[in-house]
Order: sequence, then C-alpha cells, then structure tokens
Amino acid sequence: MRVIDQDGGQVGVVPTYKARQIAAESGLDLVEVSPNANPPVCKIMDYGRYKYEQTKKQQEAKKKQSSFQIKEIKVRPKTGEHDLEVKIGHIKRFIEKKDKVKVTVMFRGREITLKGLGAELLKQIAERTSEFASVEQEPKSEGRTMIMILTPK
Repeated sequence: MRVIDQDGGQVGVVPTYKARQIAAESGLDLVEVSPNANPPVCKIMDYGRYKYEQTKKQQEAKKKQSSFQIKEIKVRPKTGEHDLEVKIGHIKRFIEKKDKVKVTVMFRGREITLKGLGAELLKQIAERTSEFASVEQEPKSEGRTMIMILTPK
C-alpha cells in the first residue's frame, strides 16, 4: 500500500503492518484515502481532527448559502387605503428578512372586469415599496388572479 504522511510527503509503498506501525509510532491514525487505486493509498493523520475540520467546512458552506422564502400577500381590487397600508407594512417586514414577496390580486365573480384596477393597484404597491424592494416580475394576469413578485434591493 502507498502511504502519505501528515505533511503530504510520501513514505512510499510499504506493507500494511509496516504502515500501521509507522502510524502508531507517531501517535496518529492510518486512514485509507483511495481504496480502489493499485496499490491502495493511505494517509497518516489525526482522524478526529480531520472529521472536525470537515464538519467546520460544511458549517461554513451552509452559512454562506443564501436561503429565502416566497411570502404571499393577497389583495382585492377594491382593497381600502388603510388595509393597503397594513399590507405594505407586511411586505416591508418580509423584505427586511430577505424574503421575496408575491403580491396577488384576486378577482371574484364580476370583479374580473376590473383588471385595470388590479394592475393599477399593483403599480401603486410597487411605487410605495420602491425604496426597499424592486420588482422581479412585472404584474401578469393568470386566470382570476394578477401576480407581481418583489425582491429585496
């Protein structure tokens, strides 16, 4: 088996018992790195420390990963001014948490004829949230709903 010491230098091709003896003398572990190679490659290292460093690397990678959710705010074409202010407050809170916000205008029954009013409402929301959010997806109509997506600036 080919043996590599902890500094990365090669010890050479030695029998298994000799490699175990070298590892035991230095107070370290003999870890098989590449079992399918011919001859197999082993490394002399502190296995506990190696596992610790691996978990630390995984935690760092997980920290750097950005995660967000899509939150949804639903309004109607005839939503009142105060209700709209409350909804914009919710949008601001979601955006501050780095989440995306899907603003949905729902049309019920004959309200479907008020698509212009729904588009105007979404435009108004986009203008009022422009200082902390940007429009990722422009308002588009899907059946009885109209959707716009906002993202943090």
